[in-house]
Amino acid sequence: MTKPKVPTYQIGLTTGVALVVANMVGTGVFTTLGLQLLDIQSGFVVLMLWVVGGLIALCGAWCYAELAAAMPRSGGEYHYLSQIYHPAVGFLSGWVSATVGFAAPTALGTMALSSYATNVWPALNPLWLSVTVVLALTAIHATSSRAGSYLQVIITGVKVIVLLAFIGVGWLLAEPQLIQFAPQATEWSQLLSPEFAVALIYVSYAYSGWNAVVYLAGEVKAPQRNLPRILLLGTSVVCLLYVALNFIFLYSTPITSLAGQVEVGYVVANQLFGESVGRLMGGVIAGLLLSTVSSMIFAGPRIVQIMGEDLPALREMAAVSKAGVPVHAMLFQTAITLLFLFTSTFKAVLLYAGFILSLFTFLTVMGLFVLRWRQPNLPRPYRAWGYPFTPFIFLVLSGWTLVFILRDNPTESLYGLATLLGAYLFIMQDPEYDPSQFDLGVLHSYTALP
Repeated sequence: MTKPKVPTYQIGLTTGVALVVANMVGTGVFTTLGLQLLDIQSGFVVLMLWVVGGLIALCGAWCYAELAAAMPRSGGEYHYLSQIYHPAVGFLSGWVSATVGFAAPTALGTMALSSYATNVWPALNPLWLSVTVVLALTAIHATSSRAGSYLQVIITGVKVIVLLAFIGVGWLLAEPQLIQFAPQATEWSQLLSPEFAVALIYVSYAYSGWNAVVYLAGEVKAPQRNLPRILLLGTSVVCLLYVALNFIFLYSTPITSLAGQVEVGYVVANQLFGESVGRLMGGVIAGLLLSTVSSMIFAGPRIVQIMGEDLPALREMAAVSKAGVPVHAMLFQTAITLLFLFTSTFKAVLLYAGFILSLFTFLTVMGLFVLRWRQPNLPRPYRAWGYPFTPFIFLVLSGWTLVFILRDNPTESLYGLATLLGAYLFIMQDPEYDPSQFDLGVLHSYTALP
């Protein structure tokens, strides 16, 4: 196992929270409401979708905070699952994170960005705009972690300010629609319906990214203290933003105008401000999506880098520049992102990513129970609040959505499982692969970190 290199620049609390917010607030919240409204027409039920999605994310963040504080090494699920279950399980999760977890959302973010931008500037070519954005942000983040961190804080700060302004102005200017937000007696049963479970799939995608900072844990300053703070602060901010933003969407715009639409923010902006200002807001939202794409390009390559430190077949991916940036891994992720852009549609990429990403977050949270049982004396600087109830809530709700993804989208789910099979065959054929190098005893060394 290659000795990890000490980063020349460490991520502080502010940058970490910015990464979580930027990863979460992006494509999903601006695109998925229209898909939810195809089957659900109740304002109360739709808002409950976002509340339940926020509950899942918060429960997951509490669980990941314990794992991240106990094992503060970059790599996220790859590192945790290697230690808790088996190195092969960790490799599969790392491969999924590298090929689906970051490359696919990066592609989705640039697709959404281009869709919004071409409504404002029709002469733009959406594909080449997406490619240009990916290459430009990759060039910035490949230069230095410090430059990438500053960029992330600035554009995420602008994103939050604009969203708060959108919520406030929407409340003041909107003409209330004929939609009820108070629960009716017949609506409670919809919370247990198949339609609610399917819609929760889209909401869960919008909330994905709450665990982003664990992929860079080895670059976080005082990780055992800051990682739990970053996870919980970032996730809580986004939960509040999402519920408020979707309330304004539904409060201001007729459901018939939103149902089935991908560019939800643009539709609502037109309703609130008129076509000319709405076009401007479409351009602003396109700009906001830069933050999401930037955070994915910044965080994702760290997983491939850590895998390269552990696995001989990926040794080239462990290389870092003088500034501590995993350039080879970053270029690898960029190449996969470009492949998605040139070969897939927005919906196809979204459905392909949903099942397999949810599967590994499910396994990671379940690993909290396994680690408590197998390593009861492991020093834990942070313990998950509400244990065992919070991980149990996460597993029940996430498992519920997994069943419906597999039932309603079998083709995309099977493509995801095929990705896993291919990765498994790849690593098992490597003659230098040695699972014995992964030892749970290594966990104890983390207690020496600041």
